[in-house]
Amino acid sequence: MTEAVIQMKDVSLTLGEGASSVHVLKGVSLEVMPGEATGIVGPSGSGKSTLLMVLAGLERVDSGDVHIAGEAITGRTEDQIAAFRGRNVGIVFQSFHLIPNMTALENVAVPLELAGKRDAFEIAERELAAVGLSERMTHYPGELSGGEQQRVAIARALAPDPKILIADEPTGNLDQATGKQIADLLFNKAAERGMTLVLVTHDPSLAARCSRQIAMRSGRIETAPQLQAVRA
Repeated sequence: MTEAVIQMKDVSLTLGEGASSVHVLKGVSLEVMPGEATGIVGPSGSGKSTLLMVLAGLERVDSGDVHIAGEAITGRTEDQIAAFRGRNVGIVFQSFHLIPNMTALENVAVPLELAGKRDAFEIAERELAAVGLSERMTHYPGELSGGEQQRVAIARALAPDPKILIADEPTGNLDQATGKQIADLLFNKAAERGMTLVLVTHDPSLAARCSRQIAMRSGRIETAPQLQAVRA
């Protein structure tokens, strides 16, 4: 049987301290199989984005176990988690998170350079071409449309060839037509490369494109449909 690429077991997380603390995740358990496209849905404040941040190693859990790509990420140092994330997890944010004083090419090359890739800029060029931005490589984020900025962000996430692609409301800042183009790009690239895709969305049509949907409410997984044939 194929091993899950994401395994969370009884994960809890509280953010803030004292009277302002919020119990964001409450005993969450989840498995995602290689190559699955999983949509996480639920009302605002239900813990969806925090769950993604845990999967990316950007939030430390209070209790429970998190295994990504067969490795435990709980109990590691920040540097160890960052290095692990650089190899295994690509992230696309709603607000793009591009570095404003770097060109599109430089933005995509950054994670590759941090990983010590000598051909960082050659890979970055290929990835930008793959998302249709061959003519925009030397442009800065402020010179690009929202859709183009998100394409740069997707190229940056794909460049290290991660096993898992995480997207947090990837179409949330885009108009409907551009959002559909970005969604097509995400699903197509993940499928082409055999990546596992996990995305948070408020858009029912985007969630419906996933092979599996998980609903969250008040920090818990409300429904976790059985894994489909991809488990076989």
